[in-house]
Parts: sequence; C-alpha cells; structure tokens
Amino acid sequence: MTQEHISHPEGLPNCAAGHRARHIHDKRCASAGGGHLVECACRSTSKHADPDAAIAAWRRLNRPARSARAAAAPAATDNVLQFQLGLADRKPKAQRLEGQHGRR
Repeated sequence: MTQEHISHPEGLPNCAAGHRARHIHDKRCASAGGGHLVECACRSTSKHADPDAAIAAWRRLNRPARSARAAAAPAATDNVLQFQLGLADRKPKAQRLEGQHGRR
C-alpha cells in the first residue's frame, strides 16, 4: 500500500464544517504525486514534501474567521453645557399652588 495514515497524539484541528482531519503520507516519490497531505470529508491540502508544511497549510486553511473590529465609542463630552436659545424669549410657566388647581 502506498498511503499511510499518520496519527497525531495532540490531534489536528477540525475543518470549518466540523469534520475530523487526518494526516496522510503518500509514499510514492514526489514526481509520481507523493507527499504529505491533510484531508477531511470536504477539503484537503495540496501534497507537501515536509509533513510540517502540510499541517501548517491545514491550519492556515481552517483558521477561525476574524471578527470585525468594534466601532470606537464616541468621546464623552462632560464639559459641554447646552442652553435653550431661541429667537423669542420664553415665558416661565405659571406655578401651581397646591390645592387650588390653577384657580385664584
């Protein structure tokens, strides 16, 4: 048999779809299509002469997606006063006296 399954004690990371990965060594010479590759049910790496290169390619292929950077919070403006400015002067509201309900 020209292919050998190589087991890793630490295991290989699953693919993005959750399939288990397996490391295969094709023992044919490089000119005949041999080399190391990592595959799962839905994808595989290309063949590499070095087993570490095949594993690095698998990790690069299946690294978690990066999340978008959080938007920066607007700076707090605690030292700003806001006045109610208008074209006409506003009259103060009449104050209600307790118990009279606006009657005099």
